[in-house]
Amino acid sequence: MITTPARVLEEAAALVAARQPFVLVTVVGRRAPSSGRTGGRAIVLPDGTVRGWIGGACAEPTVLAEARASLGSGETVLLRLGEGGPAPDMGEHVHHVAMACESDGALDILLEPVVPAVRLVVVGRSPAVDALAAMGAALGWDPVVVDEGGDPASHANPSIVRTKLDLDTVVTDPACAVVVATQGHYDDLALAAALATPAGYIGLVASARRAATVREHLRDDGHDDAALARIEAPAGIDLGSTEHVEVAASVIADLVRRRAAGELALDGGAAPAAPTMAIDPICGMTVDPAEAKYHSLHDGTDFWFCASGCKRAFDADPEAALAAS
Repeated sequence: MITTPARVLEEAAALVAARQPFVLVTVVGRRAPSSGRTGGRAIVLPDGTVRGWIGGACAEPTVLAEARASLGSGETVLLRLGEGGPAPDMGEHVHHVAMACESDGALDILLEPVVPAVRLVVVGRSPAVDALAAMGAALGWDPVVVDEGGDPASHANPSIVRTKLDLDTVVTDPACAVVVATQGHYDDLALAAALATPAGYIGLVASARRAATVREHLRDDGHDDAALARIEAPAGIDLGSTEHVEVAASVIADLVRRRAAGELALDGGAAPAAPTMAIDPICGMTVDPAEAKYHSLHDGTDFWFCASGCKRAFDADPEAALAAS
């Protein structure tokens, strides 16, 4: 287990570098007694794995459920466990949950989902290539220029230029977009390399005539209709006869539209489904039945509890407890 906030941040940096989604959990306020500490941090992965320290048995199931929901929505959430002071102005993004009946403490926990930015991989050497990379950076995306055998110094930003057509090392997930703008030099080789990756978008900057020729070359090389259908050619929105920078703007506009429509996103189906949670009928806390230590069966229905006190209160008079809840 990661034991210090600094180690949590180191782990977060490693996950960002590996383009892995996660939720950064930070305790931003507390009222004693509480096992959580202000400044405490943890990471929650999509499968529910926790790295770091969130809090005790009462807090953790609710934090896990809320963290996974935050990752799904992409919204930063302030989770208030128990009755604390006035909440910051975060509108509907403040979620209040009652603390377990055996605890008098309270925690304010900030849930920050971290999802990999769109990685824009542009292949080639031209003013359009540098314009695409610059526009991608302005959008907060992660631009990479690939200029096979070229000189990085010939580009506007040499620090993001790779000189090998090994796209599989930079195109690692569906949140990557590949735009081939090689101006006829090695279009087919670049597209073949892109087709071997999980890129969520593959586009070719070319005239309609050259795009058709390149498709036929790829077909002759053994690429089937399903593979060729992944290629958008000509890439971008049709603006008519335009200059290099305008071509780049048309491609970026199309990519922005696709991202807003839910494309260029990581495949959420690869992560295990969120576990089915239960609600403690006494205190209202979220409880994971797979992890809960306290359980009662009443009239054929299962009930799970966050702590022994809740179970005892329920077992003493189940009907009254259910009526109250």
